[in-house]
Amino acid sequence: MNKRSLIFPIILASLTFTTLPAAAQYTGLGKDSVDPAILKRYAPPALPPAVTRPIESILDVRSPGLGMVTPDGKQMFFTWGITGTVQVWRLDGAQKFPVQVTGGQDATTISGMTPDGKYLLLSRDRQGEENPGLYLQSTKGGELEEIQHLAGVRTSLQYIGNDSRTIYFSANDIKPDSVVIYRYDLQTKKKVQISGGDGIWWIADVFVNPETGDREKFLFAKATGSLSREYYEYDVKTRQTTPLLGQNEQEEYGVSYGVSKDEYLVLTPKFGEFRRLYHYKDKKFTPITPDLKADISNFDIDDQRQRILYSINDGGYTRLKAIAANTFEEIKLPEFANADHIYTGSTTRNGRFTTIGVETAQAPRLSYVYDWQTQKLTQWVLPSTPEIDTSKFAKAKLDNYTTRDGISIPMFVYKSPQCENTAQKPLEKPCPVVVHFHGGPEGQSTAGFNRYAQLFVNAGFIFVDPNVRGSDGYGKTWLNADNGRDRLKVITDIEDASIYIRKNWQINGSTPKIGIVGGSYGGYAALMGMSKFAGSYDAGVSIVGISNLLTFLNNTAPYRRILRISEYGDPVKDREALIKLSPVTYSDRIKAPLLIIQGANDPRVPVGEAIQIQKILEQKKIPSQLVIFPDEGHGSSKRSNQVLEIGYTLNFFKKHLQN
Repeated sequence: MNKRSLIFPIILASLTFTTLPAAAQYTGLGKDSVDPAILKRYAPPALPPAVTRPIESILDVRSPGLGMVTPDGKQMFFTWGITGTVQVWRLDGAQKFPVQVTGGQDATTISGMTPDGKYLLLSRDRQGEENPGLYLQSTKGGELEEIQHLAGVRTSLQYIGNDSRTIYFSANDIKPDSVVIYRYDLQTKKKVQISGGDGIWWIADVFVNPETGDREKFLFAKATGSLSREYYEYDVKTRQTTPLLGQNEQEEYGVSYGVSKDEYLVLTPKFGEFRRLYHYKDKKFTPITPDLKADISNFDIDDQRQRILYSINDGGYTRLKAIAANTFEEIKLPEFANADHIYTGSTTRNGRFTTIGVETAQAPRLSYVYDWQTQKLTQWVLPSTPEIDTSKFAKAKLDNYTTRDGISIPMFVYKSPQCENTAQKPLEKPCPVVVHFHGGPEGQSTAGFNRYAQLFVNAGFIFVDPNVRGSDGYGKTWLNADNGRDRLKVITDIEDASIYIRKNWQINGSTPKIGIVGGSYGGYAALMGMSKFAGSYDAGVSIVGISNLLTFLNNTAPYRRILRISEYGDPVKDREALIKLSPVTYSDRIKAPLLIIQGANDPRVPVGEAIQIQKILEQKKIPSQLVIFPDEGHGSSKRSNQVLEIGYTLNFFKKHLQN
């Protein structure tokens, strides 16, 4: 696809769009696409300790990753960012002292463990590029052995064989916009390509003969859109590949094998409004979960094909259920009181141990290991809460606002007692409000433990997390309401949040000042709130946000482009709609202060998206600030940069909303 900017003067309906300045045109992505002088000019300035110290204290309140247990249940490996960068750690027993097993400045996470428990498969990224390499490390520790790490290539583990020797991984090392799958021998260090062709492919599941341990069938998945999938089955014995589900449908499916190689488990919203789990055999779908007005968000079957674990997205709260894989009868799980979220991590290959995470509004996630044989639940990892009493954290209150077309939008509201207007303690004026739009756009704001929200509450703001149309968790009609040109019909949800708050949250005739913030698609929403809906918000912060949907689609990483086109629209067919939906189109309307934060290495939203709108703002002398982190990608992963990013954001809103 031609990467040249597609910005030209055009007249659409009653709106006249002028030619954008040359500063708005760019090509490429990553640090190499930017003049070093620009990176120097917009480098993140230091902040005083009075600003950073409270942020650091809150960021110290955290939980390690959920973890992966060795087959014998004696050790756990998990990720933890306590050093400032995510690395891998080991526990030699429940609540034992953690031992760090990887280090350095590159984020490292666990992808898998060999069934014999002797080796870890690790993913390591460089400076937020999202082009990770795959590595091998002994569970005893020691140096990492590189399997594959190529510049500009995403290498991802797909499956580990029962022999603990054969692994499969995917990579876009042949074509940037396509993914192929390789078989790799950990002993001979040889790789063999087993799939080819165009598209984004991965291994969805592998059926292993329970008696011989041989791999008999593979389920291959191919993305046809941001959520839609096609599934194909490969028979190892006959070497035949046959279509299974999704061909020519553009339908959302999640598929794995059931208890035998000729039956499947399928998660799909095809037959109703919400995702439901089905048993699929002889081309017949049979529901195996209740008919709920809520999505089954995900499911997993253990490698022994004994149990199915599935999660219910109950309006932003997560419930965990288990059923037998052969009869689909419910299996009782441990109970957790007052939990906002209960979910599973991984199950050991032998099916005995499963990690479970439990999260409440006023405590970081607790990590447990459940022994299915003894039915014993053991807490393994202890959360960290130095100098902070998390019992005082604000709980999310589920509220809603009504749009101009009469739709009720759910939103989670966080506020301190000091911002509550009651008869016993009436307020003289309202607290300022910060509305946070989530990323995705297929993401979802949920309840639970929210350090980010608490930082705003501590700073004297009411923090609002809406789930506008296009968000996940409320059925497929809601989820698909903003696809392509349909986004024009619902983009006003951004403005309507402000209209509702100004009208309904007044105190003594005083209207609260309102800010808007978000990251990724949320950053795009913030830019739209400040431009197309100028006047709705008194200040805005856009973090790795899209400023022009055309330049974004033409310059984002090739492997992402096909997936994003299905969500936002085609740059050719939907060109006019994309222009109408781009913040740069309305840049002349921006009047309120705007802060833009971006990572130079971002492969999703190129750094040019931030630079082009900042240039426009500077030319128009609109109060604005651009901060570019040279060592980050799609958001800040390093702790020091997270502190600065949050610090700039809070300072900005304090200056423009509290004064």
